[in-house]
Amino acid sequence: MTMIESPCILVCSVDEKTGYCFGCGRTRAEIAAWLTMTPAERRAVMEELPARLVQVERRPRRETRRARLARERTERS
Repeated sequence: MTMIESPCILVCSVDEKTGYCFGCGRTRAEIAAWLTMTPAERRAVMEELPARLVQVERRPRRETRRARLARERTERS
């Protein structure tokens, strides 16, 4: 089975103003279609995400699981 790259950081909440997920920057439609998108379509969406995340109204207040695991790996090194 091939692993599909995903920008999900397990903060699944959508900013009502922009329509972007606070965690990953995707729209609800993109999240729903992610597994059926071609690799090229997913890459195109992922290229837009940094600019989208700047637009969301607020940031998550808690540390995400992905961020915590990355921090713990860095601390152990």
